[in-house]
Amino acid sequence: MAHCTGRHEREVAERKRRLLAPLSGTVLEIGPGTGANFPYYAHGIRWIGIEPNPFMREYLEQAAHKAGIEADLRSGFADSLDLADGSVDAVVGTLVFCSVDDVAAALREIRRVLKPGGRFVFLEHVAAASETSTRRWQDRLARFWGIFADGCQPNRETWRAIEAAGFRELQLEHFRVPLPVIGPHIAGVAIK
Repeated sequence: MAHCTGRHEREVAERKRRLLAPLSGTVLEIGPGTGANFPYYAHGIRWIGIEPNPFMREYLEQAAHKAGIEADLRSGFADSLDLADGSVDAVVGTLVFCSVDDVAAALREIRRVLKPGGRFVFLEHVAAASETSTRRWQDRLARFWGIFADGCQPNRETWRAIEAAGFRELQLEHFRVPLPVIGPHIAGVAIK
């Protein structure tokens, strides 16, 4: 993951900048992976990362140091956050919901830890439209894809779960990145 996401990062960089740069206060990032989002955050945020994969720690620490962010890195899972109710200003999830075991539980946890008016900011690859060749390939590859891509399921309709999660306001955009299998994407902000 640390060495093969460069093309994707170039394709989504401007969207990430628009989504992440305005965040302030305490920012919780779920599944930060190798730390690809650090360059987009404003200086002065209090960053907490919940990462289930222990092999990412070294990459995260290096990326945080390079970006000048003091990282509070914790082990854990998105569907069971060890944080107090209403304790964070923003939650960030990028390319993480494809591999979360219980998406609905993770979204409940995000709402729980957000302060009133807090923002859940997301950018995810998602399932293609039904009956398209991309969707057929996503469905065929799903079982094997997860083995090689840290649990990733390329055919998840993540936007449906976010729409059903009970946020007060939702801004959601569907777009496409020119990559095979994982081209369909969503990005947006959900406000508690």
